[in-house]
This record gives sequence, C-alpha cells and structure tokens, in this order.
Amino acid sequence: MRLNFRNLTVQVICAIILGILVGQFFPDFGSQLKVLADIFIKLVKMVIAPIVFLTIVVGIAGMGDLKKVGRIGGKALIYFEIVSTIALAIGIIVVNIIKPGQGMDKAAATGDITKYTKQAAETSHGIIDFLMSIIPENIFGALANGELLPILFVAVLFGISLTAMGERAKSVLDLFEKLTEGMFGIVNMVMKVSPIAAFGAMSYTISNFGIEVLHNLGKLMGSVYITMFLFIILVLGLIARIYGFSIFGFLKYIKEEILLVLGTSSSEAAFPKMIEKLEKYGCSKSVVGLVLPTGYSFNLDGTAIYLSMAAIFIAQAYGVDLTLTQEITLLAILMLTSKGAAGVTGSGFVTLAATLAVFPTIPVEGMALLLGVDRFMSEARAITNLIGNGVATVVVAKMEDEFRTETESKNGSYNEQVSA
Repeated sequence: MRLNFRNLTVQVICAIILGILVGQFFPDFGSQLKVLADIFIKLVKMVIAPIVFLTIVVGIAGMGDLKKVGRIGGKALIYFEIVSTIALAIGIIVVNIIKPGQGMDKAAATGDITKYTKQAAETSHGIIDFLMSIIPENIFGALANGELLPILFVAVLFGISLTAMGERAKSVLDLFEKLTEGMFGIVNMVMKVSPIAAFGAMSYTISNFGIEVLHNLGKLMGSVYITMFLFIILVLGLIARIYGFSIFGFLKYIKEEILLVLGTSSSEAAFPKMIEKLEKYGCSKSVVGLVLPTGYSFNLDGTAIYLSMAAIFIAQAYGVDLTLTQEITLLAILMLTSKGAAGVTGSGFVTLAATLAVFPTIPVEGMALLLGVDRFMSEARAITNLIGNGVATVVVAKMEDEFRTETESKNGSYNEQVSA
C-alpha cells in the first residue's frame, strides 16, 4: 500500500520519526530546533482566545433558551468532576500496585526545581482566589493575554445577554459566525506547518534528554502510560458504550489531532480542529461551543492521572508510607488543585509543586526526580486530556439529544455509523 505523503497524518508521523533520528544522531543541531515547535504553538495560541470567545457566544446565543444553557453547563461540570475524580483515583491505585518509586536512588534528583516551586507559590490555588481569577480586570486584557477562564466567563455572560435580546441580536450572531469561519481559515493555514513543528519538538526532546533517559525512570513512565491507556479504553470506553458510540471509532476519527498532540505535547495545538471535527462527528454547534472550551479548563483527565501518580511516586522514592487517610486527603487536595491547572504555564509540574506545598508529608524536592522524563509524560497527559474532552462533548450532546449520527460537511457526508 502506497503512502499518501499529502495526508497530514502521514506527514506528522514521518516528522516525528525524523525528529527522533535527528535528535539521537545530531544532538547539537536537534537541540536548536525547539524554536520550530515554539513558533507553531504561538501561531495556534494566537487564534485560541478569539475562537473560544466566538464559539461560546455563538453556541449559547444559538440555543435561544437560557434554561437549556444552564442545563448543558450543569451536566458538563458534573460529568467533568466525576470523571476527573475517577482519573485521580485510578492513578493512585495503579501507582500503589506497581510501586515504581520503591528502592529508587534519590541521588538521581539533580535537577533545579526552584522555578516551579516559585511559580507555584505565586499562583493561588485556594477556592476564593480561584473564583476571583475567573473575573477579568479587563475584557480585552483577558483576550490579549489568552486567559482561558476569564474569557469563558465573559463569553458566557455575553452569550446570555444576546439570548435575552432575541431577534435584535441576529446581526451580531451572523457577524460572529462569519468571524469564526475566518478564524478557522487561519487555523487551516497554520495546520499545514504542523509536521515541521512536530519534527522540531521531537528533535529537541531526544537531543536534550536522550533516548537513554527512557531507562532511568522507565518504570514510572510505563506506569503512567499504562494507566492512561486503561483509563481511555476502560473508563472512557465504558462511558462511550453506554452512550452508544465506539471509543475505537472515535479515536480513529481524531487520529490526526492525537498525532499532532503527540508531536507538540500540547492539547491546545489541536483545539481549533477539534471544534470542527466534533461538529462533523455529529455534535451540535451549540454543545461543542459550550462544552469543549469549558473542558479545557475543568476536565484535565491526563493531568489528574499524572498528578496523583507523581505525588505517590515521590513518596515511595523517599520511603514515605502514606496511610489510607493520607491518600484520601491527597486525593481531595488534588481534586482542587487540578482544576486550576489550565491557568498555569507548564500546568502539570507547577500544579504538582502547589499540591506538595500544602501536603508536606511528601518532600517537594523529590520533584527533581521527575525532571528528566516529565517531557515524555507530558505527551501522554496532553493526549488523554484531548480524548477526554472529546468524549465529554459527545456524551453531553447525546444527553441533550443534540447529536446526529450523520452530518453534512463541505466535502460531503460523514456516513460512518458509530455504535457500541
């Protein structure tokens, strides 16, 4: 079978393989290629704020029913809390069974974690501070800085306001729909260079950390990957089956977005295309516009698994035997801190520092043990976050009877009937 090198999936796979080879055999050159990924991520982030704002406003105003908006938002938040808590619990259970940190040489902790602990200290993780951070000082400042939670807040209020205006808001909605289409045109242009970004990111990772780093903390990495695989196939798979679609069919459908996240280690890179894909898959525009952006702030399943496993791993490495009560307390703390992860740069690592700061039983300096392989685990948690939010959107759409098994797109119809 001949490979179609014009296909984006094939291009990204080839770029990742080439990046591994360049990073391994030409490390000096490979270490300089991170700029390619950084440029791509900046290009994507450039359009995320307006796309999130526009899609939420259009989604809410398009429903025309404030009770429906509240019902969908409420169902989504309950779903997010239940599933992310399950993810945290699974992480704690698996890491206790495999015990990857047991007998580890703590001399391996040579990295500098001060920048992470400092950032964690400067970032508020209390409930009141978290709620206050949602309200922006300035609407345009939040958009300019790409602050997702404040953008969500303002977009919801504006969407509700347009809904209350009724027919008078139609011209504004028409304009917003055209602006959204224009933004997605930019996204399509940016995506053409995604293989170059994947190549640069993988070259940098392998050249800086080396393939041999996979052996140093391979047991922890294996545990994290196995746990996330089990979470996707068993937990999300069961949820998908209950709501009448196949997790494997869904994964196949979003394979390009998964590979893009694998190459860039950022679920944000695939966000704009996921909006388009989920609408073509059958979810209504209004549900996608409300649930998916909210999920990027409140439904970080991969990050939740990573946080719980990393915390217990450090405890094992330092010979700290946690009681059941202490682990339940840790779970409760993680349920809070993980919700603020999306608003933090380098979310997983910084949020872990914030968690350990309020749970002194586990030494925060143990985070240095994770520095060597955190970059590799970030790919797993970003992919899990992406898949989890995609499944959540489909589930809420089906709950609200806002899902069509066949949808028409510009290229024709998507006829694949996905069933359990």
